[in-house]
Amino acid sequence: MESRLDKDKIKKSQHRTIIWVIAAIILIVLGIGGWKIHQTLTYTSQHFNQNVRIYGIKVGGLTVKQAENKINRQSKNTAVLLNGRIKLRHVATLKAIDAATTKKFFNQQHTSFPSKQSYRCASTNLHKLRQRLLAFKQRSVTYKINGHDYKLPASLVKEVAYANGHYQLLKTDDLEKRLKDIAKENDTLGKSYDFTTPAGSTVRVTNQSYGWGIWQSATLKVLKKAFDENKTSLDGSKYLYGQGYSTAAHGYGKSNHGLGHTYIVVSISQQKAWFYRNGHNVLTISDLVTGTQDSTTGDATPKGVWYIMYKQSPSTLKGQNDDGSSYFSEVKYWMPFTLSGCGFHDASWRTDWSKTAYLKGGSHGCVNIKPSEIKSVWNVVETGEPVIIY
Repeated sequence: MESRLDKDKIKKSQHRTIIWVIAAIILIVLGIGGWKIHQTLTYTSQHFNQNVRIYGIKVGGLTVKQAENKINRQSKNTAVLLNGRIKLRHVATLKAIDAATTKKFFNQQHTSFPSKQSYRCASTNLHKLRQRLLAFKQRSVTYKINGHDYKLPASLVKEVAYANGHYQLLKTDDLEKRLKDIAKENDTLGKSYDFTTPAGSTVRVTNQSYGWGIWQSATLKVLKKAFDENKTSLDGSKYLYGQGYSTAAHGYGKSNHGLGHTYIVVSISQQKAWFYRNGHNVLTISDLVTGTQDSTTGDATPKGVWYIMYKQSPSTLKGQNDDGSSYFSEVKYWMPFTLSGCGFHDASWRTDWSKTAYLKGGSHGCVNIKPSEIKSVWNVVETGEPVIIY
C-alpha cells in the first residue's frame, strides 16, 4: 500500500504539471496575442484606416503610395467656370496630390489600432481654384470705340479655366458675337451715307478703301488679356485696320462721316474736281478727264470714297490698252487712289479736254489733269486724304 507520503508527492507533482501546462498555455496565448498586436500595429502603420476619403476618393486600406496613385488617377483635380457654374474635372496630365501631401494626410488620420471614424480631406488647391473662378464672374471690361462705351461682362465668356496664375478664356463665342455686333454698328469701311457736294446737291456715296474697321482678332486677344489682368477698360482705337495700299485705319475720330474737312471731290458728270483744306476750297479744276464711260473693258473711274495712297514724281504708268497692247506712259506727277491703278496725273499726250471727252475717249480710269495745272494739284494733295468720286 502507498504511504501517505507517496500520495502527497504524487499530488504535488500533478499540481506542478498543471501549473506548467497553464503557464505554457498562457505563454502561447500571450505569444499569439502579441504577434497579432504586432501585425496590427505594423498594418496600421502602413495603411489608411477604412473610412478615409481624400479629395473624394476612398483610400481605406491603401498604403501611402497606393493612395497617391489612386487619387491622381481618379480625383477631380481641376475646375472650370462653365455657364456661370463651377464644374470639377479630372485631367490626366495634372497631378492632384504628391507623396508628401499624401503622407501628411496619413499621419493626421493614423491610429495605432484600426478606427472606423470617418476622415475627409478636401483639396486646398481646388478650393483656391474655386475662389479664383468665382472672382472671375464679377469682372467686366468697358470697350471704348468711336465715342461709345460698351460694357462687356464676364458672363459673355461661357467657359473659363485658371492655371499657372492666369485665366484661360476657353469658350468666347458670345464675346466674339458681341464684338461683331459692335463692329457692324461702328465700322466705316463699306459704309454708305449722304454727302453734300460742293455744288450743293446730296448724293449717296460708299466708302471703298477709305474708312476703318475693328480688327476683331487683335481686339479679342487684348480683351482676353484685359479679363485675365482685371483691367476694367480697353481703348479700341488701338486695334483697327484699313484697306487698300495701307492697312492703317483712315478717318477714325473725324467728323463729317469720318472725312474730316480736308478732302477731294470729283464729279464725273461735271468733269470737275474740288480740293478742300480745313473746310476751305483751295483749288478747283474744271477741265479734267476721267475714265471712259462708254467702255466694255471697265475703264470708267470707280465711284465711292478712296484715299490718296502715295505721291510720286516722276513716275511711269504701265497698263494695257483696250486692244490688249501694253502702254508705258511717263508722267511728272502721280497720285494714285486705287490699287487697280487709278489716280491723278498729268496727261501730256491728251488733246481732247472737252466736257464730253470721258464718254468715249476718256482715260483707263485715272483722272487726267492738264500739264499746266498738275503742279497746283500736287501742291495741295496730301497722302491719306479721302477722295470722293460720284
